[in-house]
Amino acid sequence: MKFERPQTLKDIAQIINSEFIGDESFPVLGMNEIHVVESGDIVFVDHPKYYDKALQSAATIILINKKVDCPVGKALLISDDPFRDFNKLASHFNSFQASTSSVSSTAHIGEGTIIQPTAFVGNNVVIGNNCFIHANVTINNDTIIGDNVTIHSGTVLGGDAFYYKNRGELGFDKLISTGKVKIENDVEIGSNCTIDRGVSGETTIGVGTKIDNLVQVGHDTIIGKKCLIASQVGIAGCVIIENEVTLWGQVGVRSDVRIGAKAVVLGQTGVTKSIAGDKIYSGNPIQEARQQLKELASIKRLVKK
Repeated sequence: MKFERPQTLKDIAQIINSEFIGDESFPVLGMNEIHVVESGDIVFVDHPKYYDKALQSAATIILINKKVDCPVGKALLISDDPFRDFNKLASHFNSFQASTSSVSSTAHIGEGTIIQPTAFVGNNVVIGNNCFIHANVTINNDTIIGDNVTIHSGTVLGGDAFYYKNRGELGFDKLISTGKVKIENDVEIGSNCTIDRGVSGETTIGVGTKIDNLVQVGHDTIIGKKCLIASQVGIAGCVIIENEVTLWGQVGVRSDVRIGAKAVVLGQTGVTKSIAGDKIYSGNPIQEARQQLKELASIKRLVKK
């Protein structure tokens, strides 16, 4: 998430009441998660295991719960609870604005686009030309939709990320989502799908991709061009699916994996690791389908003996 105007290190420290290390006029341009940070961004880290990753990332402001050596060209914000303070900043710079109508006056709707009754279109939504939004579709704030997109009834775009911090006996604290959903041209999304917004970046569905009914796409996932995703597929957050991938029914994809271009994943497969493209996969744990068939044939021969 980029701020509407640049802030300074001192400005940010005052908002969260934290100590800082660095020039008080050090520029702060936005805030993001580790996998999408850029120069000028704040990233938070609250576990020693990830200190080095955060300090060496592209982020130039690190919100951290321990005083450490500050890398050259960067600044630190010292907090007793970086998760809490990251949420404070998210609320401060991206406060929720309730809608007052089913189609917000701040939404931009392209020529030839049809929005059926009972659909909801939130604030600052952009919908391109010649789209068809069916009844009972929910398009939450800041979603971007290209041209020639069809979205069927019951689908929700831009729900919050499933991202929580375990506070033990106190329960779970939710990380506030400030990102977006971006649907590119010529996409069709079936009924009762849920595509979550990015925590601070974008969840993206690429040009020409077709999604069946009852599909879940997690936060900050990127789906490439001309992919086919069948019913009851569940895709976790921060997944990268390259172009022309096919996921058949009830495939489950864990977070932080990459699926190579033109891979085909057969039904009910569990994608528990990154996989190369141009191959067919099946099973749980996942393996190439041909290898699985060979193993099954070998087991049958052993049983017959």
